[in-house]
Amino acid sequence: GVTSIPGAAFRYQTGITSVTIPDSVTSIGKSAFQGCINVIETDNGVGYVDKWVVDCDSSVTVANIRSDTVGIADSAFSGCKNLQSVTIPDTVTSIGSSAFYNCDGLTSVTIPDSVTSIGDDAFSGCSSLTEVTIPDSVTSIGSSAFSGCSGLQSVTIGNGVTSIESWAFSGCSSLTSVTIPDSVTSIGYYAFSGCSSLTSATFKNTSGWSAGSTLLSPGDLLDPSTAVQYLRSTYIGYTWTRS
Repeated sequence: GVTSIPGAAFRYQTGITSVTIPDSVTSIGKSAFQGCINVIETDNGVGYVDKWVVDCDSSVTVANIRSDTVGIADSAFSGCKNLQSVTIPDTVTSIGSSAFYNCDGLTSVTIPDSVTSIGDDAFSGCSSLTEVTIPDSVTSIGSSAFSGCSGLQSVTIGNGVTSIESWAFSGCSSLTSVTIPDSVTSIGYYAFSGCSSLTSATFKNTSGWSAGSTLLSPGDLLDPSTAVQYLRSTYIGYTWTRS
């Protein structure tokens, strides 16, 4: 079946009057339904096509996403500068790329334990977010997913996450500590670059890690201050993998 709808796929196709998105779809690209005035249904400033959020009015301050929603399309809330809080129901499995990009007024978000993927740049530039919990259901944290979240003081990475992509938490300058669960087998390059307050990194599994082709000592990674130095500077430009 169809798994994705590309960006701008149906842009300004004003003749379309109804759309059913199959359950097999896990991503919808940016502006896929832009200008499709006959199929976008607006509810409290949030635009839906079938069971997907596709856009948001820039004046919205509080978004309570409808309870039957299954996904948030790429860039759906991008640049909604007035958005302060969003409630995501536990029916949503996918948060698209740049979904909340530069929502710099967003102070709180709860990611439900139905979500399995957080797209690239999903919360990038959300500088007012202070804490984030990534549930155990999430397997991958996209590239630059939380980059530039300069107010982020606390992040909990769930026990289902296997990969933290490149630049994922770059520029999170208020983050003081991070715990890498033993489910994680890959950390992308520059994932924690510019995390200037980060002084502690706790690896739940210290064995088998390599930064590029360099095998890292489990003893070194057991020490949170050495581990953070490796992440933030010594081996910052390498992809880390655990065998």
